[in-house]
Amino acid sequence: MSLLLDTCAFIFLISNYERIPSPVLTQIESTEVAVSTLCLWEMLIKQGKGRLRVDTDGATLAEFWHEQCNALELTVLPIDTADVAHLEQLPGFHKDPFDRLLICQAIEHGLGIVTPDDRIHRYPVKTVWD
Repeated sequence: MSLLLDTCAFIFLISNYERIPSPVLTQIESTEVAVSTLCLWEMLIKQGKGRLRVDTDGATLAEFWHEQCNALELTVLPIDTADVAHLEQLPGFHKDPFDRLLICQAIEHGLGIVTPDDRIHRYPVKTVWD
């Protein structure tokens, strides 16, 4: 496993992949890619607040998310104590708790993050998006 999708990248991949730059798509297609359960959590919260609409074709968002992970052959990365422990040393450059925990997971598992978020580039993780 070498790449971890952030929520935005996951949403683009399942619904609007042309927004992902070609070199990034090539990297996604040529390596093992993970998506965190954090992504589902963030999507469910945004959907509940009316800030996200995903056509799930009648399935629940959670069911649809799992179907997409399987269809795209993504590894689902659960959140564990070792991931969360990195928060204590993480600088406060980024205030979004979802992104902060995603950064921690990338550090813990030695993954690059596929993200268009420039603030994540300030952390000691490899980022992929050009």
